[in-house]
Amino acid sequence: EPPDTPTDFSCETQDMRIVTCTWSQGGDTYLYGSNSPKYILSEGFSQKPVLCTVSCSEKCSCSWDIGQQRICNITVTVENPLGKKTAMDIFDVTHRIYPAAPFQLWEECTDTEITLYWKHQNKGIELFCQTEVVHPDGKVELHNSSDTHLHYASITLGGLQPYTEYTARVHCAAAKHFWRWSEWSEARTLRTREATPSGKLDIWREITPVMGGRNVTLFWKQAPSFRPNGRSISYEVTWEKVEGGSKPESISFSSIYNSTKISIDNHAYRINIMAKNNVNYSLPSVLIIPRTTGNSRKLSSSEIKEEQVNGSYDGIFISWEPSHTYDSYIIDWCNFPKLQPCDFQWKRFGPNTSSALINSAAFVPGVRYSFHVYGSVANRACLLEKKTGYLRELPPLLDPVVEKVELTFNAVTLSWDSYPTNESQSGFVRGYHVYVSPIQEDCSLKGSKKHVLPDDSVLCKYTIENPEEKRYTVKHLLSNTKYKVVVKAYTGGGETPIVNFIYIDTPFNSNMLYLLVLLVIVPSLAAAICHWKMKWVKECCCPVIPSPNKSKVLSFKEFKIGSEKVLKISDCIPDMLAMDSKAEAQKL
Repeated sequence: EPPDTPTDFSCETQDMRIVTCTWSQGGDTYLYGSNSPKYILSEGFSQKPVLCTVSCSEKCSCSWDIGQQRICNITVTVENPLGKKTAMDIFDVTHRIYPAAPFQLWEECTDTEITLYWKHQNKGIELFCQTEVVHPDGKVELHNSSDTHLHYASITLGGLQPYTEYTARVHCAAAKHFWRWSEWSEARTLRTREATPSGKLDIWREITPVMGGRNVTLFWKQAPSFRPNGRSISYEVTWEKVEGGSKPESISFSSIYNSTKISIDNHAYRINIMAKNNVNYSLPSVLIIPRTTGNSRKLSSSEIKEEQVNGSYDGIFISWEPSHTYDSYIIDWCNFPKLQPCDFQWKRFGPNTSSALINSAAFVPGVRYSFHVYGSVANRACLLEKKTGYLRELPPLLDPVVEKVELTFNAVTLSWDSYPTNESQSGFVRGYHVYVSPIQEDCSLKGSKKHVLPDDSVLCKYTIENPEEKRYTVKHLLSNTKYKVVVKAYTGGGETPIVNFIYIDTPFNSNMLYLLVLLVIVPSLAAAICHWKMKWVKECCCPVIPSPNKSKVLSFKEFKIGSEKVLKISDCIPDMLAMDSKAEAQKL
């Protein structure tokens, strides 16, 4: 095939003497050896061929010395036995300057400025240079400068942070007639000098009352506005009585420490914590520990009720009652409340804040976190509120263990007094469910609700909404019957699967036995006895009434009036004679 016309043909120079032309060679002609395409360059104004050696890889290029010539008309011709093609470029050499990359960079530094120097090969050519500065956070800045110096160029970079590493590199282009940028110089790492630490440390404390005073654990960290500004940092803690009269005490720590514990008495103390580098100390951060009074003990005591708060996947939401009295608020907590040390944390908020979402990569579901909200004014803090909550509640880790079972013929009383409802649980225990297997699937036990298990079996469910009520009586059971029961605690995360039943047998109803005895056995026994002792019973209960005519009293000489015997008084000798009245006596 005939060759393609050369594309992207252009020429440029670094020093206005050596010109380099480049172009793309086109597609494959499928001709090889002596028939492969050949390139020839010529200068149109002088009508002379250009004496240069063409080399081709990704692109083809050819370089030669043009001497003092400034306007050039270069033609490249490519030909093979099947044809030839040409491309042309007419240019002013001063408009095609492509400078060599700057080299041999060096710098002079202060704590906030760097003056960067470099050399270049393009002597006598006015250049426009650009310096790229990369900050530690990845931010990139470009600074422009003009290069008119014969031997080296420079730029001063200001507004930098003390003792901070930056990366810089430079490239340049012709100042009068911009053609294109040079290649970048090698990147150079620069560091500003040390300076006094800027800002203050963020400090906090934890106070533990002890006999005769208090143990104060002090914590410090570098706030976002704090900069160490030095190679090595250390910390100095100083404390003294507010009212004076005592010599200040101090202790220093290396950079690996962020806490210490000191012991103080019941007086008020001022505590200063400063950072120090090789240049100087930072401004002090101050805490005032008030003297021990009845009021301060009240504010830090367990008398402040702990309020439950809710968590989410983003964190745990804390709110508090704001007051114009305070100039800031502090919330503290432990990232790992079940460990010692617990990774104590705190966060400060402005005076116009009354809520916050506390989050931490250490927060996990099923762990109870406790938060203390403090108000601070003039470096004096007091406890305002206590909060406790979970990132997400989970079902209880353990089920209640029924420790006591009291049975009657129609009820069972279950007790689980030792079941914990404290921070060891994986959620707030809201109450309990008592499940009883019913005799009939419709669960007709009074006071219960029907509960269907995944296997479609049915239980009767009783709900206890008070987590401190750890005793329950299931009533309206049948006597002499087998039941299975289980007690489950539930939290905001639900409850665990229903397993591990306990089995009970209600006793026989003794009242029914007594009734049976009274209604059946006693009458039957009485009837049998009556039948057996009929004559005796008859004599006792229904004696025969004797006939007066058979009485011995009438065994005297008969004196009849009509058909009846009459007793004469003279026939009886009385033992005693009683008179009811004188009238009767006179009559007799």
